[in-house]
Amino acid sequence: MKLNKKTIEDISVKGKKVLVRCDFNVPLKDGKITDENRLVGALPTIKYLMENGARVILCSHLGKPKGEAKPELTLAPVAKRLSEMLETEVVFADDANVVGENAKKAVEAMKDGEVVLLQNTRYRKEETKNGEEFSKELASLAEIFVNDAFGTAHRAHCSTVGAGEFLEERVCGYLIQKEIKFLSGAIESPKKPFAAILGGAKVSDKISVINNLLDKVDTLIIGGGMAYTFLKAQGYEIGTSLLEAEKVDYSLEMIKKAEDKGVKLLLPVDHVCGAEFNAETEPVITEDQNIPEGFMGLDIGPKTSKLYEDAVREAKTVVWNGPMGVFEFKNFAKGTMAVAEALAGSDADTIIGGGDSAAAVNILGFGDKMTHISTGGGASLELLEGKELPGIVALDDK
Repeated sequence: MKLNKKTIEDISVKGKKVLVRCDFNVPLKDGKITDENRLVGALPTIKYLMENGARVILCSHLGKPKGEAKPELTLAPVAKRLSEMLETEVVFADDANVVGENAKKAVEAMKDGEVVLLQNTRYRKEETKNGEEFSKELASLAEIFVNDAFGTAHRAHCSTVGAGEFLEERVCGYLIQKEIKFLSGAIESPKKPFAAILGGAKVSDKISVINNLLDKVDTLIIGGGMAYTFLKAQGYEIGTSLLEAEKVDYSLEMIKKAEDKGVKLLLPVDHVCGAEFNAETEPVITEDQNIPEGFMGLDIGPKTSKLYEDAVREAKTVVWNGPMGVFEFKNFAKGTMAVAEALAGSDADTIIGGGDSAAAVNILGFGDKMTHISTGGGASLELLEGKELPGIVALDDK
């Protein structure tokens, strides 16, 4: 994927109507935004455009309304909060069909430096199908397309790809620029030694990632639920732990690939187990890789934590995607905590793929100690797999 894309700084925006695809897919509770990270992430691009005299038309999806105007998934709370953050009115164009009378009137009345927010793009069922009609409607409001929604860059939708095709220029905002720099930089030209830490529940979610990373890393560290399938493949007892039986052969292949490539593949050497999957179950630490009958692994054990911390300390670039255990349960959060602490204290480039690992790092209070925390779980995984992201491919090359 050619990643040297034009940015908002490479073009003239003064007096131009600029359609900006943001990621305002924020969690809401009773109409209130409970996590503002995505709004904060969008501000630098919006402010730059305002300060440089653009007429800024923002669009985003929120949740999965599946082509219906669902009032609980309106972007009205986002418009209100953005107005406060930007200290200027963000005009909310509340059209059930997204590009309706309100949107057209609001855009028509805009002056340089003003901001309009369109209604949830997924109120239109064509959005996720990248339908030409809706793409043209979105494009009809603007002259320039800016994509700054990394979280949806792996999807070819009207608002991420289609609309830009009908406009004269397509560039990225600061957020996408930063994601490309860190994530792709880590994969294409990392400082060595390069370590990757993969966790999370399933091997099947990370098959292509493991395969791609084994060609690039010096050390691959595996934790979380996916580790038990690897251990089973090596003949260890895993009790009632999560197992993907159909991935045992694949795990063996990957162990062999690591060996052939001279990659150090680290798997848990002990575990924290419980008799049941709940926060109250009594934590039991195993002596070695084996998990006793009737118990399930819920976190990496203390010896493993030490092994992984040491490996992280030797690295100059670390990419982390997926927690080491069920970090939502206090008794089974220590492994994830140990890895986060080791990363926070290291002088390596530390890049956190979005999703659960980003949540874990922020919950544990280490967010500001990382080089980069990705805003897109699915998109960052696809980049780690070596895939092309349609929302980035569609932008103009420098």
